Amino acid sequence: MSVTGSEAASGDFVQSLARGLSVIRAFDAEHPELTLSDVARRADITRATARRSLLTLESLGYVASDARAFRLTPRVLELGFSYLSSLSLPEIVQPHLEILSREVDESVSAAVLDGTDIVYIARVPTRRIMSVRITIGTRFPAYATSMGRVLLAGMTDATADAVVAASDLRPLTERTLVDPGELREEIRRVREQGWSLVDGELEPGLRSIASPLHSRDGRVIAALNVSTSATRDSVEHLLQAYLPPLLRSAAAIDVELRLH
Repeated sequence: MSVTGSEAASGDFVQSLARGLSVIRAFDAEHPELTLSDVARRADITRATARRSLLTLESLGYVASDARAFRLTPRVLELGFSYLSSLSLPEIVQPHLEILSREVDESVSAAVLDGTDIVYIARVPTRRIMSVRITIGTRFPAYATSMGRVLLAGMTDATADAVVAASDLRPLTERTLVDPGELREEIRRVREQGWSLVDGELEPGLRSIASPLHSRDGRVIAALNVSTSATRDSVEHLLQAYLPPLLRSAAAIDVELRLH
């Protein structure tokens, strides 16, 4: 346990609390069970201090022990739950976007549905691939975007049909689906396969693939996507190289959202 002189001298510094936290941090994936001596060594505290901290944590239900070793209990998750539950959706999503963007080396985004539009809530750009600059708060019509179709697919047929009916179905490119019947079929297909691929419907040469994000009760509350240029990536490459990491990222975000 490393404590600076100014910290130790401060009347606001509770050394026993710091030592208790260092004991918790002594456990990790490689060291799920530790002896008293192990804890003292890894936490850089005396055996006597380690023993007092472990017995206190055990009495509070954060540590369990047998005749030889100590281990953390699931109750320690409570310590992180308060933090996770206080985070907003963009704060939860952003770190995952950064990891995904590094993995695929493309721009990635997250959006929610607002009326008939998607609204960007988080984004990591790598290069400019659209004629307009996308920032937090940028809106696009849901019917012509991969994230929009994923969000619509998370609704009941009746609700999605109502959103499509309320949308201004204009051909943004020569590829844009504007027939309500065809859009409904595409939304149903997206719901069945669990992701959406849109090729040049929002802007010529723009390809994107999206996956849904789910709340604790399983509702689709947001969408995650990877966008790229048609001149750089084929549809086959999107499916082979980008879809698996996209789905992994969405699953990782869902795990955090279930704790939120």
